[in-house]
Amino acid sequence: MNSNIHTQIKEKIENTLHIEGKALLDMSVNVSDEICKAVEVIFENKGRLIVTGIGKSAIVGQKIVATLNSTGTSAVFMHAADAIHGDLGMISEDDIVMCISKSGDTSEVKVLVPLIKGFGNTLIAMVSNGLSYLATNADHKILIPVDAEADPNNLAPTTSTTLQMAMGDAIAVALLSLRGFSHEHFAKFHPGGSLGKQLYLKVGDLLSLHDKPKVYTSDNIRQVIMEISSKRLGATAVLDDNENLVGMITDGDLRRMLETEGNVGHLIASDIMNGNPKTIQKSSLAIDALTVLRKFSISQLVVKDDNRYVGMIHIHDMIKEGLV
Repeated sequence: MNSNIHTQIKEKIENTLHIEGKALLDMSVNVSDEICKAVEVIFENKGRLIVTGIGKSAIVGQKIVATLNSTGTSAVFMHAADAIHGDLGMISEDDIVMCISKSGDTSEVKVLVPLIKGFGNTLIAMVSNGLSYLATNADHKILIPVDAEADPNNLAPTTSTTLQMAMGDAIAVALLSLRGFSHEHFAKFHPGGSLGKQLYLKVGDLLSLHDKPKVYTSDNIRQVIMEISSKRLGATAVLDDNENLVGMITDGDLRRMLETEGNVGHLIASDIMNGNPKTIQKSSLAIDALTVLRKFSISQLVVKDDNRYVGMIHIHDMIKEGLV
């Protein structure tokens, strides 16, 4: 790469990140009571939050809506241009409207604001110009101070949209905290993909993928090898005559045994088993099982239901489920 071009790219990236980072830090230490009141109004409202905007602010609004919906606050996006051409019908009596605009003086906003006020809905402005039409006509204001955009011409929405996005995240986090939004709630709204599986997939859900490998303490070495080979988990549980778990034998145990024993024909399961195998409860989350497997650098875990042996899971199960 041309060294001059490389230097210019590096300089511009660092400068952009510095400008936006500083703006975020400045905003974080200037959270006003007015912002807190706006979030409180959203929290106490019985209806939805309708988020609207134009241009880049509209794109930010869509992301904010997605974050709110996934964290327990019912929200709908309404494009400001579409709103004045029929989409205002989506606003219900109990809904709050939050309009996002850097200037607060665009033509679409000036048409939209009096219509919303005429409906009697509460209007929140997320705006950078505190003296704008939007700011002065809103019931509550979330001021987003922007000293300068990150581009050299101070024109392209960069710093302003970063701050809008961050404020949207901050509002969502504040609301989920107020609502007591838990892991269980998050799993309810995120059932798909690896994230959802981390929150709801249980160890017991993986047991049906395999037969239950087991031998008894008095079984000979040939029976142990056949059980490990046929069940294809690289291991087998060892039980006593009362079906209690007393140990585990892995294919690694077999290899180590062959390295140290000359004559193996007389050996039985109790001679080579690990008497303290790593176990996990059937009701545990699969992601917790993965944590144990990684911590001890092992491939299999014995699964128990209280004290009863119910099967075995393998790290390959986690890979297939997309947890790894």
